[in-house]
Amino acid sequence: MAPRPPAAPRRAGTAGRGALRWLAAWAGWTLLALLALQAGFALRVAMLAWSEAPSTAFQRSEAWRLLRAGALGRWRHEGVPAAAQGAQLPRAVIASEDAGFVEHFGVEWNAVRQAWARRQRLQQPGQRGDASGHVRPARLAGGSTITQQLAKNLLLSGERTLARKGQELLITWMLETLLDKRRILTVYLNSVEWGDGIFGAEAAAQHYLRKPAARLTAAEAARLAVLLPAPKRYGRRPDSAWVQARAQTILARMPAVRVP
Repeated sequence: MAPRPPAAPRRAGTAGRGALRWLAAWAGWTLLALLALQAGFALRVAMLAWSEAPSTAFQRSEAWRLLRAGALGRWRHEGVPAAAQGAQLPRAVIASEDAGFVEHFGVEWNAVRQAWARRQRLQQPGQRGDASGHVRPARLAGGSTITQQLAKNLLLSGERTLARKGQELLITWMLETLLDKRRILTVYLNSVEWGDGIFGAEAAAQHYLRKPAARLTAAEAARLAVLLPAPKRYGRRPDSAWVQARAQTILARMPAVRVP
């Protein structure tokens, strides 16, 4: 009788199939976890249809920072319906932050390309440097729409990674799909930072101008809109010459923008 073939190759094949099954199971569970995460984000976005003062991830981070500093008394946040935000401030913010807000589906790709090209130019030797000649890394600024800014503040951390940017894009599309433009703008104005511990259009109008947002003039709304790109910095000197000059530029743009 011929000898039986050795069993080692069969054991190796069994081990290989076991490893493949483990990898397939791991991939399946990972996919399910990612789908569950996206479903959770979608549910949070859908709830914004009736929430006037949502608590954003950025707000919670800032509240914790102020609490640790013993300065939580600075905190101001008030959400109001769209009608209470007035007619001037939404127009001013669109003119300042995202002139194509009504037309795009969450992302202005031309602005993204321009921001990327600007970043590449600034990273070239001789474009940005310190006294020793070392080139400083350029921050990728510009290109973010109102919807993208809301997505970033609402549900995400401030880290700058490719995965986070991809998640920001998905949440941006969820916002555009589940909410109309007017609702996106209303939630953004109710949640965006307007100074150290100051969140929302109503809190900003009361803090800087001592009046409700609904009663702002076009010039006053333009002055508030100037603060949004860097509210902690500009909010310290809201009457500076630069803020006033920039407000005049926004004021001139306001009649041409479309408001949802």
